[in-house]
Amino acid sequence: MSLNSIFQYFVPKDRKFFPLFEKASGNLIHLGEALNELVNSSDPNRRAELTKKIEDLEHVGDDITHQIFLELGKNFITPFDREDIHALASAIDDIADFIHGSAARMSLYKVTDITAPFTKLAELILQGCIDLNKAVGELKNLKNIRLITDSCVRINSMENQADYVFDRAVADLFEYEQDTKLIIKYKEILSALETATDKCEDAANVLETILVKNA
Repeated sequence: MSLNSIFQYFVPKDRKFFPLFEKASGNLIHLGEALNELVNSSDPNRRAELTKKIEDLEHVGDDITHQIFLELGKNFITPFDREDIHALASAIDDIADFIHGSAARMSLYKVTDITAPFTKLAELILQGCIDLNKAVGELKNLKNIRLITDSCVRINSMENQADYVFDRAVADLFEYEQDTKLIIKYKEILSALETATDKCEDAANVLETILVKNA
């Protein structure tokens, strides 16, 4: 190994990790926007296109997560704790996974009647992705801590709203829907959508941990 290679091994890799996190959180916004268009579209062909787009974007997220993990293995010095880098990358990846899972279930189960709880949960997911992207964008210097904490608070509030929407929707399914198969299909999709909001909160919790450690 050359002296230059050894030197590079110890140089802080802020220029590596932060752009990757910003790409990952930015990709979540694209996923959230595609999901919202999907649940608001009545055109079967357009919905099929959006389902494929969401799948492709989820693969993009997987690639970014893989790059982050590769950088963790290659670099001795990191901008913040290695376990927090891993946890944040994993949480962002989980959000993408459950957005994709929601869209995939709608397609697989051939659900064409999109109910109000679907659209509301999709709206909340996008809101969480936007707030997460704002917070991640401030990680590189940690000068605007208030913006990060405000974003985390909004994400926590969003997740609480999503819990209520999910619980109310499931209760209504059990009370008013007579088709057992439809109950199972809708509950599966609602669960995936609600879990995506949980994963947004998980990411916010990691951000708050990073703030505490680096304050």
